[in-house]
Amino acid sequence: MTVASSRAPDLAAQDGLSALERAKRQPLMLGLFLPIQSGGWTISTAPRGTDWSFDYNARLIVQAEEAGFDLAFGLAQWLGAEGHGGVTHYRKYTIDPLLVTSGVAALTRNIMLISTVHVLYGWHPLHLAKLGATMDHMTGGRWGLNLVTGFRPNEIDMFGLDPIPRDERYVRAAEFTEMLDALWRSEEDISQTGDYWSLKDAYVSPKPVNGRPILVNAGSSEAGLAYAAKYSDLIFITSPGGAEIGAALKTLPAHTAKIKMLAAEQGREIRTVINPHVICRDTEREVEEVCQAILDGEDAPAVDSLVGTMREGDQASWRGHERRQRIIGGNIQIFGTPEQVVEQFAALKDAGCDGLQINFFDFAPDLAYFADNVLPLMKQAGLRN
Repeated sequence: MTVASSRAPDLAAQDGLSALERAKRQPLMLGLFLPIQSGGWTISTAPRGTDWSFDYNARLIVQAEEAGFDLAFGLAQWLGAEGHGGVTHYRKYTIDPLLVTSGVAALTRNIMLISTVHVLYGWHPLHLAKLGATMDHMTGGRWGLNLVTGFRPNEIDMFGLDPIPRDERYVRAAEFTEMLDALWRSEEDISQTGDYWSLKDAYVSPKPVNGRPILVNAGSSEAGLAYAAKYSDLIFITSPGGAEIGAALKTLPAHTAKIKMLAAEQGREIRTVINPHVICRDTEREVEEVCQAILDGEDAPAVDSLVGTMREGDQASWRGHERRQRIIGGNIQIFGTPEQVVEQFAALKDAGCDGLQINFFDFAPDLAYFADNVLPLMKQAGLRN
């Protein structure tokens, strides 16, 4: 199936700003958390059209760009033949985010395209520096790298690797990032001997459009936050208080302030982006009906599997989430009418969140409803330009 290119105007040609600088000028950045894995973000048999395929996700990215979203992003994961099991075989099928973003580069003009890469699963900085520079040119400076280290034991076993303590993973990530940056910026051959990787007369061309691509991280441990504060432009944060919006709002101000303080100590600024699952309808009753249908369709074995893999690792995110919240999805949950959703978005901004990385239950129609009914209210509320 052919996906039509975006009809959005080329904003860079109009204002001369990079995609990242343009996004930073928004009172609240907007991103789409792509469903490039089967089951999307909801572990339920409740009917919907959400699909993991490239064509479906490419259409979503074009749709999001035309609505004015700033970025699109997909996770990377490695699972066995049954995914997380259950009747849905949740996340059995997952397409690669680096290839997805390369595939939609020519279909889009403005939206940042963020690729997740587990850099400790066999990558060398020279490989990724070359691919990243190429991607940056393919997108006109809109490509970003969400650099992750990996923490799930099943993934580490799949690659035949030995476990690495969490803090050491970020030491390695820092060395990897330093080499990436050197390769992207140097106009001469580079020779370096690190503790984990080495370069000899290495060179990468072409050079990225804006010095280096956009760097993103999702660390939440002390080591992860320190890494993000030193290297990342955006950090995908999680709610220390769990998925319920009230509890999240109590814990987020201190969390976001800490992250920005860490960046300031490095002489840098960093933008925080949080992941809400949005269910928005004309009435509260309709929202409740959608939530109940999702819960009634719970794929219990798949929920158990997902929760189990999150607990097995040593990551610090996604703690304190109730089972029903896992079924519906999202790091925090924003439910309500368009007016109620915008009120909750404004509260997140007041809590120090600079952006939202949104996922939906039924992506295509929910995104269309969001664009028609929520975005105009966000502009009226001063949350979008």
